[in-house]
Amino acid sequence: MTTKTSTTGKAGKQSTFGPLIVDVAVPVGSFYLFKEVFGAGTFAALALSSVVPAVRTVWSVVKERKANVFAALILVVNVVSLALSFLSGDPRLMLVKDSGVSSVIGIAVLVSVAMGRPMMTEAFKPFLTRGDTAREAAWERLAVGSGAFRRLERLFSGVWGVALLAECAARIVGAYTLPVDTMVWLGSVVLAGAITLAFLVSRKAAAEPMARMLTAEVNAATEPVRGEVAIAA
Repeated sequence: MTTKTSTTGKAGKQSTFGPLIVDVAVPVGSFYLFKEVFGAGTFAALALSSVVPAVRTVWSVVKERKANVFAALILVVNVVSLALSFLSGDPRLMLVKDSGVSSVIGIAVLVSVAMGRPMMTEAFKPFLTRGDTAREAAWERLAVGSGAFRRLERLFSGVWGVALLAECAARIVGAYTLPVDTMVWLGSVVLAGAITLAFLVSRKAAAEPMARMLTAEVNAATEPVRGEVAIAA
């Protein structure tokens, strides 16, 4: 039996966390660069710091040449929020824009859970299958034949949906109660905290039980083959 290398799994992890680094680290760093080094105003610095994530989102859609739900949601929210921010000239609305992205994605994730098609599956599946053909086949069998496996799959997405909505609420409150310069970096801290918490909870509550089920399913599928080999010998 042939097995894929871990390259697929590594690629899946990179595609999951690469955009996250761009969307979090680049805006914060570029905001302070434009404001402190180049002397741009607060609103201008916020607007310019949003360019890279927006371009990254458009490029991902063009490069993949297919509909990407997350990319489309982020792009729409960014475009609408930037338009409203430029019309109002309010830097705090620029900060709320980021919360809008989280809230839209969080709601979309929860809706997908309610519909039985959890959106987070494609993001965490490579972590569990590791690019291994046997584990991928086991995943497909469990996704069809195991209600417990599907419940854990929905639970994983549900945790992330709730975490994103909570993060959104916290950043909206901060955007209108704290200084803009403070909220630029604090907003990223809140986002990182929400992601870390969601990762830990979803891993313990859903990912680890699913990994055990996958391993058991792979072992169960290979037992008949081992038995045949033993008989032939």
